[in-house]
Amino acid sequence: MNKKETAEIKKNFSDKSGFFIMERILTAFVDADKNLRYHNVNSCLTMPVEEHDVYDETLKKVLNTNVGKSFVEYEFPNEAYEEGKPQEVLYKLLKSELKDEECVENFLNHIVNNIVYTGPFAVITAYCAYTVRTKDKMDEYAEGEDEVYRYLLTAICPVNTGSDGFVFDSFNNEITKKLNTELIISKAPSDGFLYPVFSNRSSDINHVMYYSKTANKPNISIIEEVLGCSFVMSADNEKASFQNILKSVVGDDLDYMLIKTVNEKLQEVAEENKHDTDKTVIDNTKLKTILSDSGVPEERLQMLEPVYEKTCGNAPLTVSNLIETKTVLATPGITVNIKPSATDKIRTSVVDGRRCLLIDIDDPTIEINGLPVTLS
Repeated sequence: MNKKETAEIKKNFSDKSGFFIMERILTAFVDADKNLRYHNVNSCLTMPVEEHDVYDETLKKVLNTNVGKSFVEYEFPNEAYEEGKPQEVLYKLLKSELKDEECVENFLNHIVNNIVYTGPFAVITAYCAYTVRTKDKMDEYAEGEDEVYRYLLTAICPVNTGSDGFVFDSFNNEITKKLNTELIISKAPSDGFLYPVFSNRSSDINHVMYYSKTANKPNISIIEEVLGCSFVMSADNEKASFQNILKSVVGDDLDYMLIKTVNEKLQEVAEENKHDTDKTVIDNTKLKTILSDSGVPEERLQMLEPVYEKTCGNAPLTVSNLIETKTVLATPGITVNIKPSATDKIRTSVVDGRRCLLIDIDDPTIEINGLPVTLS
């Protein structure tokens, strides 16, 4: 799923859209010892509006349009559809429309037996249907050609006791400390997933979307064990891998100007592809071109392919995860933050035998600790 497809599903995740309905919802509670203590399936059609709104608010957070970072698509391996495997468990639950108790229990037990999670948590899964309208050549809705995209949206929410504090006891007319032992389910899921994906405005049962509230700290056990997919790098891991590649390939030739130029080349790639709905990526071939255009010598570039393969395998890197929005120069005791518009004002040089950082200042007046100082 790309950003546009995700945005379409999120935009229509409401009864007000006229094309969407949340039919049933499964709720379950798992304690800190991974015991499934409770589960139930309710019809959303007879649910009180206030309760329905809370589920809407929670589940909608899983449909994060930060595709490629917080919301990542994974492909099921071939064996995932075998009996008892993750894709087969999800597919049967989808086809049951949450009506089959055996499918529901298999799904919940599969999560409980495979997830690594600290503390108690709740599982909230909705069975939804979205009518996908199609237009004809006259840009009008074609009658009888609508497709119904049916999907499961799951939110995994941490459960905590409420915060304790002081309360006024009106009966005893005093202020006392309140100890809140109620288990409160967070409306902000830590993780979640959408199955099947919405691709080319149609259903794709061979892929799943995984959501993580913290993009750089995904729950790998959900990706690999619960969903049965192979984990791909987070945004931070991609950046760290990219930096390791640069250090290994460029070596002692790595300086301020080269780092600045490479970042500018990445920004150019992002700008050229800004209208693409799919995320922009680079592989070792494209990276070689970027480094070559940045002035890295050929003998260094020959090292790129084996270094890239060792670091990333065959996986491409997401350009938006590699671009630095600001430049930070750091040495012991000194840190300088540079905005993109000012990178040309910074130079490194050797003055009187000492390595120096030079800053071009157009205005002779600068501020030091908020006080104006004039340089003569």
